[in-house]
Amino acid sequence: MNTVIDPGRWEGSVAAARAQQTQLAGRVEHQDRLARDVRWLAGLDVGFEDNGATTRAAAVLLDANTLLPVAQEIARIPTVMPYIPGLLSFRELPALLAALALLPRTPDLVFVDGHGISHPRRLGVAAHLGVVTDLPSIGVAKSKLVGRFIEPGAEAGAHTPLLDGDEQLGWVLRSKVRCKPLFVAGGHRVSADTALGWVQRTLRGYRLPEPTRLADRLASRRDE
Repeated sequence: MNTVIDPGRWEGSVAAARAQQTQLAGRVEHQDRLARDVRWLAGLDVGFEDNGATTRAAAVLLDANTLLPVAQEIARIPTVMPYIPGLLSFRELPALLAALALLPRTPDLVFVDGHGISHPRRLGVAAHLGVVTDLPSIGVAKSKLVGRFIEPGAEAGAHTPLLDGDEQLGWVLRSKVRCKPLFVAGGHRVSADTALGWVQRTLRGYRLPEPTRLADRLASRRDE
């Protein structure tokens, strides 16, 4: 799978990386531009090995109708930079792109364990990956990075908007009773409402939707 633009690189300067984020965020498409018939989904997540020296990215390809996995791949590369808040996509993206390229088919829609546009500079890892690959992408994060919200109701499926000023960044979704909510946002070529709909559609009784749940297991080595 070829990238369509320079993904941006960590050159050791926080200011330069933030400037790259702002530039790339300008390329994000916030409106829906998906295939009419979404056939293949991918779930992506990242873990670390060797006390953080190795980045381990997992990619799972699923049938969009059955949500059954048809392929899974792992890519390991040397970790390219330390953890710096707000710049996580530069740390994770090289391994994620490597894992995605190993899948036997190009997915129609990518779910990333992380933020979409719900980021201070509107370029979380799902948005960054979407712009680089030009694939429709959704961010499904486990914690808030930016914005404010009203806690959704206790019932599964309850959701409230995630706001930053007057701008809606995504949705806060209670995916399962007695679980902390998820932060769902479009990454690239997917609107906030469509991102929410796809996450709801791919829930199967767990906190995480199937694409990122399976990728999370693989990235954290829970199925080895």
